[in-house]
Amino acid sequence: MPNRLSKESSPYLLQHAENPVDWYPWGPEALELSRKTDKPLLVSIGYAACHWCHVMAHECFENDALAETMNDNFICVKVDREERPDLDKIYQVAHQMLNDRSGGWPLTLALTPKGHAPFFAGTYFPPSPRQGLPGFGDILNSVVAHYAANKGEMDSHVTSFRSALNKLNPVGGAERPEAISALDRGVEALKERFDAVNGGFGNAPKFPHPTQVDLLLRHTAAKREHHKVSLAMANKTLRKMALGGMFDQIGGGFFRYSVDKQWKIPHFEKMLSDNAQLLTLYADGYCLTKNPLYKKIVTQTVEWTINTMQLPSGGISSTSDADSEGVEGKFYVWSETDLRAILSEPEYDKIEQYFGLFGEPNFDGKWHFNVNQEAESELPDSLDDDVLNGALDKLEQRRDDRIHPNLDDKVLTSWNGLMIKGLARSGRRLNDHDAVAAAEKALDFVRTVHWKNNRLFVTSREMQTQISGFLDDYAFLAEGVLELLQVKWQTSNAAFLVAVCDAMLEHFEDRDLGGFFFTPHDHEELLHRPKPGADDAIPSSNGIAAAVLYKAGVLLSKRSYIEAADRTLKLYGRGIVRGSSRFASLTSALLDSETNCRTIIIRGKESDARPWLNQLNQSFMPQHSIYLIAENISGLPDKLAEKKAIPGKVVAYICNESEFSAPIEDLKSLREQLSKA
Repeated sequence: MPNRLSKESSPYLLQHAENPVDWYPWGPEALELSRKTDKPLLVSIGYAACHWCHVMAHECFENDALAETMNDNFICVKVDREERPDLDKIYQVAHQMLNDRSGGWPLTLALTPKGHAPFFAGTYFPPSPRQGLPGFGDILNSVVAHYAANKGEMDSHVTSFRSALNKLNPVGGAERPEAISALDRGVEALKERFDAVNGGFGNAPKFPHPTQVDLLLRHTAAKREHHKVSLAMANKTLRKMALGGMFDQIGGGFFRYSVDKQWKIPHFEKMLSDNAQLLTLYADGYCLTKNPLYKKIVTQTVEWTINTMQLPSGGISSTSDADSEGVEGKFYVWSETDLRAILSEPEYDKIEQYFGLFGEPNFDGKWHFNVNQEAESELPDSLDDDVLNGALDKLEQRRDDRIHPNLDDKVLTSWNGLMIKGLARSGRRLNDHDAVAAAEKALDFVRTVHWKNNRLFVTSREMQTQISGFLDDYAFLAEGVLELLQVKWQTSNAAFLVAVCDAMLEHFEDRDLGGFFFTPHDHEELLHRPKPGADDAIPSSNGIAAAVLYKAGVLLSKRSYIEAADRTLKLYGRGIVRGSSRFASLTSALLDSETNCRTIIIRGKESDARPWLNQLNQSFMPQHSIYLIAENISGLPDKLAEKKAIPGKVVAYICNESEFSAPIEDLKSLREQLSKA
């Protein structure tokens, strides 16, 4: 018989609707029942594309005996971490505090009935002891015994745990750091962790860390001391990820992370949030280096986003599953028999040489494609190899006949904001009209469906919205709108940007200390109210909020935005100084707010002014924002309207916080002034 999750809209929660576990969604019913019965909450947090979530569900949550133990002793709660990032942020940190190591998914917690403080936290557990992991049944019995023996101490545990979490939020009184020094320190820290052989940072499992690679590109553009070393680190990382198993060499798009440090074998889920950030990164990498490999990666990732992830409504789906037919990676891997049955002999030979299909297959008896080192040395010529590309097209067509991984088709505001930015950035770097059109469709959907009564909602599925929005929904969407305005000015989008920024300030800003809480002021009371500053799998929402408010403040002459950004940067000043590579988004926001950063407004007839914009977009100038506002555009804010078009001419204005230049009437002069800045 289905449990309560059968009434939910989240694909992840629906995956568990037939479990024998008496699951509740997080909400008043479950929390009140826990208090009334004095049973602890057993909370499991995961997401629809998570491979180990599927494994634990099959092994433990479909096990009648384990389900009986769970139902008898706990109020069992399932949480989709993509719908409830507020809960996930709190309890991932709690896992770190209890275990002195990072968590992951599935995240497994036992919480007190009052206050909801964790007294146990773990991740995946098998049903019985295996490979050094305790069995889930033994874990449940230990947790039950611990709670029974320590009931009298749980109230003080809640108080002390809440106090410890609250100390993680930054305190006021810091000074705003100097941006270039912070950039230099961040790059020095990245040098120490850099993998000089394989690119990236640290050992296995290896994640892409796009905000940190972006810091290397910004250091390169600033032409700081050793900037060529920064470029070399960025190039090594971008190249190795692009050629390895992290990238889907047939269908485009990046997988979540690599289980090895060489980027060869991934976990096979594809997350919109990762691909959005990497799309932006590779578009900028191409702009800086003109490397045709990066252009190919951008093009294929845009195509994957449009063809696989974007729904007919315009919204973009969240994730593509790691598994198909119950097997991780089955959709993506090939046996030699498969390949020889599809390809001609010359095509097979080319694929064999390019991907190094020699010796033992690299994934469960089959091949997952990685470009081998010998073929890597022949780039970029091989990118235009007709035999190779013809073989890859054949494999893609045949693969499309396979059973596809499940798609989590809920639309997340925050991740759509990230992808709107990625598509718009790709559109202006590569002059890709399809990418821009996809970004516009996604924004139209979010604006129409997720924006109600001047508030954003976190998610929708089948046009039904759920949950009032969090800080990253506002900050990431606003950043996407700003990026789209740089491709194509629409006054209605500028007005929407103002509405989103105003709502973000109203509902999230800490008016006493500065910065932004992750949850709105009217959100349910949780164990902790975080103010995240460091980047994790996605950028810091405070870093993006500061950058957006500064740029929008200069563009639209809104002093209140600039002051809010400044308060945020001061609040996180100590964090930036201590660890600017971990606070990469805030460091970038700090760079954006320096006085040598400029907003460029181009005015004139659209057909005459567009070449100016296209040429400027071919130069990597991360410190500048460039907007083309055609001469026939009306309804501009007063200060922006003062940057007038001159009939029959194209002119540009360079703006900062307090002033804008005289009109500049030729592109060469504009380039010279920007170069000096």
